[in-house]
Amino acid sequence: MKKLLFTCLFLPTCFCFSQQTINGSIIHDGLQRTYILYIPASYTAGTPAPLVINFHGYTSNANDQMYYGDFRPIADTAGFLLVHPMGTLDGQGQTYWNANWGGTVDDIGFTEALIDSLAQLYSVNLDRVYSTGMSNGGFMSYTLACSLSNRIAAIASVTGTMNVNQSLTCNPQHPMPVMEIHGTADGTVPYNGLAGSMESINNTLNYWIGFNQCDVSPIVTNVPDINTFDGCTAEHYIYKNGNNGVEIEHYKIINGAHTWPGAPIVIGTTNYDINASLKIWEFFAQYDINGKITPLGTDNLNEPKLAITIFPNPTNTVINITTHSLLGTTFNLFDMSGKKVVDVLLSKKLTNIDVTSFPKGIYYYQLLHEEENHSGKLVVF
Repeated sequence: MKKLLFTCLFLPTCFCFSQQTINGSIIHDGLQRTYILYIPASYTAGTPAPLVINFHGYTSNANDQMYYGDFRPIADTAGFLLVHPMGTLDGQGQTYWNANWGGTVDDIGFTEALIDSLAQLYSVNLDRVYSTGMSNGGFMSYTLACSLSNRIAAIASVTGTMNVNQSLTCNPQHPMPVMEIHGTADGTVPYNGLAGSMESINNTLNYWIGFNQCDVSPIVTNVPDINTFDGCTAEHYIYKNGNNGVEIEHYKIINGAHTWPGAPIVIGTTNYDINASLKIWEFFAQYDINGKITPLGTDNLNEPKLAITIFPNPTNTVINITTHSLLGTTFNLFDMSGKKVVDVLLSKKLTNIDVTSFPKGIYYYQLLHEEENHSGKLVVF
């Protein structure tokens, strides 16, 4: 028994971790700074994983943000590390992030120190570190895009924006993918900005569109109004063809309040036509610090030539694959870690594949037929 216990205690660190939520801390600038780290069961020491930093809002805290803007089910499938830092107190005794909001606390330096600390303890893909957050956490993400871009691959803000005239001192070191999710009836961070304090959402987006040299005319899509009782609808804007393949995305929540779409609790007019956490990860997953990347499992694919339909998508039951002829076509499905979860040779014009047992998340499919290829994204919910 003692020998067995000794062996278990000293198993090699390359073994997979079990799912963990860790309360940690570091010392930065003489202050003890805390954080909550979520490690999915799919994490394996020695295999570099992306890192998502999720900043809480003004007066909130790391624990609340972990539950309210919840990425944990997505991390379980996609295999990224997820950290929720804790801010400090401002002059009014409220928790905040010093996104150039005044005070002496160096939250930019703290974020860099946190990344370095986690990279020493865990296997972090330093080319795939992302920042997101709610409200003040969104402001902080924009501040990192301006002042710590050498460590941040992409950002997303929910109900945040940039400070007035922040663009004048913004100094990104690479094209920066940006997503903004914002309600038009946000009374805390107004969609049209606040004189002398907050930039309008249009001004913020236009800065990044110009910096990245994206198309100025967006592709606009009305998001299906799948929840007709939430009091709001959504529009999706994509500004394409930026440098390094970078795009700017915006979900405009019509009549939406200062809330996180898809949140588990309703604390104002909250949109349930989208899940902000899922949309943000879908966005992040396209990029590393060098720009657009090819999704894992779909490298070196040609432009699709096969007349293929895959439906429904999203799904939680089955996927149907139909075309003129599937004879001799191989269908592969990969999860976000690049693991192949389906590999079948199709033989009928209509094929059904059961996904009811699959974990929720984003998958990438690949169809190979002679010298032709077809690929895309599948969401299981």
